[in-house]
Amino acid sequence: MTVRVAMWSGPRNISTAMMRSFGARPDTVVVDEPLYAHYLAETGLDHPGREEILASQPRRWPDAVAGLLAPVDAAVFYQKHMTHHLLPMIGRDWLAEVSNAFLIRDPAHVVASYAKVRGEPTLEDLGYPQQVEIFRAYGGPVVDAADVLRDPAGTLGALCAALGLAWDPAMLAWPAGRRDTDGVWAPYWYAAVERSTGFAPYDPRPAEVPAHLEPLVARARPLYEELATAALRAGRTR
Repeated sequence: MTVRVAMWSGPRNISTAMMRSFGARPDTVVVDEPLYAHYLAETGLDHPGREEILASQPRRWPDAVAGLLAPVDAAVFYQKHMTHHLLPMIGRDWLAEVSNAFLIRDPAHVVASYAKVRGEPTLEDLGYPQQVEIFRAYGGPVVDAADVLRDPAGTLGALCAALGLAWDPAMLAWPAGRRDTDGVWAPYWYAAVERSTGFAPYDPRPAEVPAHLEPLVARARPLYEELATAALRAGRTR
């Protein structure tokens, strides 16, 4: 029986490196942001590669979800989701048929990074409300990006245990380069991860948040803290 891992992450996180990590497992197939085309079709946003993205994936969410629940020839089906792609009109019942998991990051670091590519992000852009919605309704293991970078083996080992998966050290390293499973938007966003061969070292420097975005960090923090209290760490599977 296939374990379908729906990993919900906000932007400016290590979500693509996490997809690389799971993709390094020989028992796993991955899919990259399967709701992206629907998100762009519904919002009308002009992201880099918009037309390529719309042509590469189903634009209707029921069609995208059908693919996520379809049979796959693998023990693990890892689904990399951007949480803000889960728009209000998307049905939620299918979330009961997957193993939901959550990749979180301190909002100060998320906002500081996001501000470099978009000056005025909203709380919904950051994905915290949607993450908390899914967590409250369906539960699932939570990992903090900082813990993954501090202790990849320990934190990922705890995540695998919580998902009912055997730990595989192959998750700690991968070949550089692009993957056939990368979204068509990879040329615009994945240069750093394409050069990577493992998780980057943890950077302890504090985030430099623009003053006008500090209220946004304050709004996001209680949502982040709700998830952070459940975060797995080495040797702790909750």
